[in-house]
Amino acid sequence: MIPATDVHHLLALAKLDSIGPITAKSLIGYCGSAAAVFETKAHRLLKIPGVGEAGARAIANADPQQLMQPDWDWIQKQDVRIITYLDADYPQRLKQIPESPIILFYRGSANLNARRAIALVGTRKPSPYGVAMAQRILEELQQYRPLVISGLAFGIDATAHRMALDLGLPTLGVLGHGLDIIYPAVHRKLARTMEQNGGGLLTEFPIQSRIDKEHFPMRNRIIAAMSEAVVVIESKERGGSIITAEFANAYHREVFALPGRTSDPLSQGCNALIKRHKAALIESGQDIAFQLGWTEEESGPSRQMNLFLALEPDEEAIYQILRTHPQADIDQLAYLSGMGSSTLATVMLHLEFKGIVKSAPGKRFILV
Repeated sequence: MIPATDVHHLLALAKLDSIGPITAKSLIGYCGSAAAVFETKAHRLLKIPGVGEAGARAIANADPQQLMQPDWDWIQKQDVRIITYLDADYPQRLKQIPESPIILFYRGSANLNARRAIALVGTRKPSPYGVAMAQRILEELQQYRPLVISGLAFGIDATAHRMALDLGLPTLGVLGHGLDIIYPAVHRKLARTMEQNGGGLLTEFPIQSRIDKEHFPMRNRIIAAMSEAVVVIESKERGGSIITAEFANAYHREVFALPGRTSDPLSQGCNALIKRHKAALIESGQDIAFQLGWTEEESGPSRQMNLFLALEPDEEAIYQILRTHPQADIDQLAYLSGMGSSTLATVMLHLEFKGIVKSAPGKRFILV
């Protein structure tokens, strides 16, 4: 974990409306630290790509202490953690996208780097068919112990969270506002139950953030990025679920959609995703498990020990990369490992022979 003083300045930087996460990371990269950003003169900041006059002026006029103090004081009185993009436990799938937040606020006990994580999203007013299918999908995925992610909204979101709890699965609610409120308010009890049963709440928004419709697409990008796959249960042709699916496609996540009657407005969004080849058609949870290459894990430390005894250094390096980057394709593996294409091809072949990985669609390899 980075020192508190660095967290203070990261928090202050994140609270500047004119500085987005991509620009914030550029600033830190150029200046050396978040603290140094606030010490840099405006004319120097202007030379940094993406900052612009408004951003440079906002930084030059900012008082970091004043910016971060209300949030810091509130957090000290709550069971809330700040996770920065420099921390080892920052969600690694989320970190892969350029616009990942520099600060996250988290309350709960879910593993944000769970090996298997799936998002269920959909309409706020699902049909009995949609609810029944969401339940069936999660029941069939229960044996794989995924982290179930959604947005704590009415409808499919809340249904996914409740069903995950009923099945003993950890479930994470990603919010479009600060942790000082729960919206909708009727989900306060659900949120507490999630936190107390291996799940949690996550947001990039500080306290006293207004509930703004522009925040929810930002929330949706986090849901998409943190998931191995996004499942759209029911949706009209326009809606938040479709936005989440679009983000997931952009981030090279798997997208699945439940088909429905062409005359049903609640199925038009799912049918359109399937028709446009932006989602794979599914009829069950087993369809999802098959597409993702999920198998029931052999548990216990002995398998880990035997694995490492059997792996060569290059093979172990790829194994560790796939543990933290389960969506990595062959090009990403080459970049992250620094291996040449011929060396990497040989390593992947050996890992397949040893039953450690298997190939998946999209030039991807997944751990068995």
